Amino acid sequence: MSVLECAGKTVEIDEDGFLVNSEEWDEDVARALAGAAGIDTLNTEQLEIITFMRNYYLKFKAFPLLGQVCKIIHQPGKCVHEQFINPEKAWKIAGLPKLDGIHFITLDGENYTMEECC
Repeated sequence: MSVLECAGKTVEIDEDGFLVNSEEWDEDVARALAGAAGIDTLNTEQLEIITFMRNYYLKFKAFPLLGQVCKIIHQPGKCVHEQFINPEKAWKIAGLPKLDGIHFITLDGENYTMEECC
């Protein structure tokens, strides 16, 4: 485990960069998680994506279909890819839990699908 400092508080992340306690998440934590993931500044579109993903997960306890994320928030069809490349990065920044037994794969570097593993 390691820690991130953000806005005067410390939050724990696991060895894969996921927030340990998702209840500690707020936009300051999102910015710190983004920095740890190599994104210097979160733009409005990125915040909109991660906020939607977070709210969807909290309501349904499931990962949203990526195409639906973009459609519902009125962004271009591949908004998650355009803003984050890998959807798992958006998931981490949204402060959501690691999906046990699931990972994202791509054959072309653009289109990701979730696949069971391990």
